[in-house]
Amino acid sequence: MTIDQEKEQSNSVSSQKNNVLKAIWENVQILGIAIILAVIIRTFIAEPRYIPSESMYPTLATGDRLVVEKVSYYFHPPKPGDIIVFEPPMQLQLQGYQRSQAFIKRIVARGGETVGVQDGIVYINNQPVDEDYILESPHYNLQTVEVPEGYLFVMGDNRNNSNDSHVWGFLPEKNVIGHAVFRFFPWQRIGSILSTII
Repeated sequence: MTIDQEKEQSNSVSSQKNNVLKAIWENVQILGIAIILAVIIRTFIAEPRYIPSESMYPTLATGDRLVVEKVSYYFHPPKPGDIIVFEPPMQLQLQGYQRSQAFIKRIVARGGETVGVQDGIVYINNQPVDEDYILESPHYNLQTVEVPEGYLFVMGDNRNNSNDSHVWGFLPEKNVIGHAVFRFFPWQRIGSILSTII
């Protein structure tokens, strides 16, 4: 092998190494961008969630998987009828729930409104609410209370099997993570989760 051939072979090997390193670096960059985008999307736009209990049945069942969007509440506050995911308030954290253990409930009333339960009927601002989405009427009474500004009153659609505001009180709006809008699993129940105007 001549000196020129050796140089040519050496240049070819060096070029191949450079191409491999370049390809690896490009893949690392793509992976890094994908991870950053995933974190941004999950933090600010939307995230998947899993339903671990029957507290929202029949609207949501155990095992349902949802998309929780986070954008709309940048433009308007949560409203009654919305199904929201939220960090447990301090009352629940003091009972041993971790801040990372998200809850899902329906907003029944917001700051400045009154809420009460009498003879199986929920009253908002002393007006009975028609709740055709719940499993059954509440088997408890709740003395009428006014929701403080900056707080929400939330309840599960499975009224008699839900650890909600009738048990632990008001939810700070700052604890809201997002609005449940779409069920993507199981396949036979795929579709949007419509808010109910209360």
